[in-house]
Order: sequence, then structure tokens, then C-alpha cells
Amino acid sequence: MTARKTVFVKERVVAEAGSPALRPVCRVAAIAVIQNPFAGRFEEDLSALFDSALALGDALMPEAVAMLDGTPVAYGKSAIVGVNGDVEHAAAVLHPTLGKPMRAAVGGGESIIPHTAKIGSAGTSIDVPLANKDNIWSFDEFDTITVAVEDAPRPDEIMIVMAISDGGRPHPRIGQGRAVT
Repeated sequence: MTARKTVFVKERVVAEAGSPALRPVCRVAAIAVIQNPFAGRFEEDLSALFDSALALGDALMPEAVAMLDGTPVAYGKSAIVGVNGDVEHAAAVLHPTLGKPMRAAVGGGESIIPHTAKIGSAGTSIDVPLANKDNIWSFDEFDTITVAVEDAPRPDEIMIVMAISDGGRPHPRIGQGRAVT
């Protein structure tokens, strides 16, 4: 499946709360907008979306990693399904296969890849959660990048987002890996 469009968003955070970041943090989101073959109808077998997600991850993640200023330490993924689809279509592109190319591109990835999904119209924004790629209990990398594409998703499309970061929040102060109580 060919994407109607791809978009890359790069942000560099150099200060927060009026204070310079401990070090600049770079976040990159790779976004693909694809046709939803199941829009407007219920389909039990969503496996056609699995291969699409794998191919998009293989194509876009190396470019996203190359855009980072440093080594990837955190990742996340999200999808917005156009209003003629259902949220399970997002699950079909996010979960069965997309993790493999994301982990390959970031050089490992022992942790689950956090995600969000929703139904939305063109221009809807989505918060993509980020977490440490190897240690889910590394709280300093819990973060978010918010993205939107003005003309996506159209009613019969899915907008897929793969995000990575080369650092955590600019001023982490809650303690690296504290025990959960």
C-alpha cells in the first residue's frame, strides 16, 4: 500500500520553564497517511493492514532516526482513523507488525512501545506518548510529542505516527527509575 503522503516533524527543545535544558532534546515524528481499505464496513480479518504497517515502518523509521541529533532512547506510536473507519483499524496498523521496524531502527527496544489511537477528522491532533526504548521504568523519558496534519486523515484514511526521541524531558526531577508505590 502506498502512502498518500508522508510528513516528518522535528522539534528541538533547548529550554523549558525559562531555564536552558540540561541538554537539547530532539524529537522526530514520521507520519504516513494511507487509504483505509476497510472504511465504511465491518471486516473481521484486518490482516491486510499488518503488511502495510510493516512496510511503512521499514521505509520511514531509518529516515526518522537519521533526523535525530543523537542516539534514539525513547519511542512511541499513534494512529488516527478517519471517521468512516473504526478504532480497531488503528490497532491493526499499530500492534501486530509496526514494532519490528521501529525496534530495528532504534537499535533494540526491550520495552513496550507506548501508543494512542482515536477516530478523527482532517487536522485532528494526537499526542504520541514516548517512553524509554529499553527500560519502561525509566521515568525521565516519559514524554509526548503532539502532531497533526492539516488534511489528514480524510474519512477513508488512517494517519500512522512513529515517534522517537534522543532524550527525555528537558529538566527531569522525579528520580530515575523510582519504585512505584
